[in-house]
Amino acid sequence: MGTWDIGPFNNDTAADFGCDLDDAPMDGREAMIRAVLARAADSTDHLDMPDGERAVAAVALVAGQHPDGEPACPHHGPSEPLPMLPADLRPLAVDALDQVVSERSDLAEEWTEAANGSKWRQDIKRLRDVLDPPTAPQAETLFEI
Repeated sequence: MGTWDIGPFNNDTAADFGCDLDDAPMDGREAMIRAVLARAADSTDHLDMPDGERAVAAVALVAGQHPDGEPACPHHGPSEPLPMLPADLRPLAVDALDQVVSERSDLAEEWTEAANGSKWRQDIKRLRDVLDPPTAPQAETLFEI
């Protein structure tokens, strides 16, 4: 695994994806991100490691444009600006992350065996929570109106 840290762009595959985005024309970058997310989200049998790594990177880019998100890594992620990504990518990004952490994912399996796997899972949960915030439990209603 060409991975040096837990960040979304801290592996060879994701860093290469960032470079590919930089090399693409501005009007093609959203389609590249959407394709990566769809490939991961649509995987029903097995998600291989490179597809999972690219998906996490793409999710970080989508989450980075959310008002509650943090910008993606400027050192290993894309250095060129991205277009404003449409909000309809958010549910697709959540679906992709759900596949990344599923039992059918090579990436999740690799991180389960890694010493800092729980930190990786926390970072994945943080990205997911930006895009699909957990709802607070509702207090019981004493009276119905």
